[in-house]
Amino acid sequence: MDLSQWIEQHASRAPERPALRFEGNEVSYGELASQIGRIAAALATHGVERGERVAWLGLNSPAMLATLFACARVGAIFMPLNWRLAAPEHREMLQACPPALLIVEQLFADTTAAQQVAPASATSICLGSPVPADWVGWDAFIRGGAGRTAAPAANPPHAPVLLCYTSGSTGRPKGALLTQEALACNADNSIDMHGMREDDRVLTTLPLFHVGGLNIQTLPALQVGCTVSLHAKFDPDATFDAIERERITLTVLVPAQLDALLAHPRWPAADLSSLRMITTGSTQVPMRIIRAVHARGVPLVQVWGATETAPVAACLHADEAMRKEGSTGRAARHCELRIAGFGGEELPAGAPGEVWVRGANVMSGYWDDPEASAKALAGGWFHSGDLGHLDEEGFLTIDGRLKDMIISGGENVSPAEVEAVLLDCPEIAEAAVVGRPDARWGEVVVAVVAPKPGATLQRDRILGLFDGRLARFKHPKDLFVVEALPRTALGKVRKEDVRQLVARLTGGAGRHEERTA
Repeated sequence: MDLSQWIEQHASRAPERPALRFEGNEVSYGELASQIGRIAAALATHGVERGERVAWLGLNSPAMLATLFACARVGAIFMPLNWRLAAPEHREMLQACPPALLIVEQLFADTTAAQQVAPASATSICLGSPVPADWVGWDAFIRGGAGRTAAPAANPPHAPVLLCYTSGSTGRPKGALLTQEALACNADNSIDMHGMREDDRVLTTLPLFHVGGLNIQTLPALQVGCTVSLHAKFDPDATFDAIERERITLTVLVPAQLDALLAHPRWPAADLSSLRMITTGSTQVPMRIIRAVHARGVPLVQVWGATETAPVAACLHADEAMRKEGSTGRAARHCELRIAGFGGEELPAGAPGEVWVRGANVMSGYWDDPEASAKALAGGWFHSGDLGHLDEEGFLTIDGRLKDMIISGGENVSPAEVEAVLLDCPEIAEAAVVGRPDARWGEVVVAVVAPKPGATLQRDRILGLFDGRLARFKHPKDLFVVEALPRTALGKVRKEDVRQLVARLTGGAGRHEERTA
């Protein structure tokens, strides 16, 4: 069963039920099924074969989702591109993984030099007008398949259907291949996590080029038969409007979005009574955000995973959110978690180690990178690179990234632990902690922070936040204030960029530091 059959089943039972709401328009399940059929026919007419890639560069739209389902029907691989990237970054991805078709929203065809990044072997299609020279317009592309029906390909469960690039927060992005089975398994995990029902109204504001926007709620909701309100991109006022007017029951908001809502004048009086929960994740969630959402009576439910896990691997349920504040939950329904030591041995409750994941939702590998794939999937487990620990009940807490661990004078320092203290300060909007090479201690802890609008950060006061809260060796030995931290599309801090920033600000590495033991 390919993913497009989810839509066909709902279309046969309830064709008039709204599937998508977008920019004042409503798309029923019957209409969505018809749109998928037309796009699948157009793909077949243009010679797109099983295993070939269809790249998409554009904001969230019903056409984007319909094209993913059409790819699933004909056996092609949907390859969404991050529209926040620059043309050279797109070019690198497309050269490494040449698509048969490149579909670009006119906004980006006109402004991001997409015409120069399209591989010569690809047909370039423009969604909107005007259509660049030598490109095919979207309407003409669809008309090309008129009168033809693309029969569903006999796709085995392990057939790849989505090639999603990692966020690149710790290095160069890699293309993770997710199969039909992986997306179906992830949907089951999400449905269980959210207690999702046909009458749920789901709001999607995260970009669909990332598994967070696409797979935490959007695709699972369409499997169940919910109505998804889809926004082209996030806007705080539009988010409040949708929640109040459409009586939204479920939504995913990453910490950066939640911060924007909390700072908005509408937050104190906004009608959030329809929300059963808000789901969050993708990066460390400050306790001040958790407390603020819970103070409005809405459970803030954390989910943990990665592009490589589709992403739902661990999650809280609504009835656990307030009791387990700060945890990312237990293993998702169809997943196993292991906390592994340096030798791969399973560690007991409370002991920190690398978080491993096993389940049908895990990727089949990275595109054209067998070495990285073998390393990430060694022993049948996905090695996440995240540092975490389980409590006695099996709830997971993420302590940071293994490669970000700071070793200062032989003592391990988790940046996440230090960042949590900084982010608890109401005057700090963003914080990142990295290690800086030091001649005496090996590494020392350095903090980089950005103030909230209108706030003035005083160095001594910020460094004094750690007194009595963390051991002295964990205290930052240097502090830098910047306007904003470098982040990925979903709000993850680019730690390597922060390290380079610290090196520039201090004139290089290796500076000797004095400290109190």
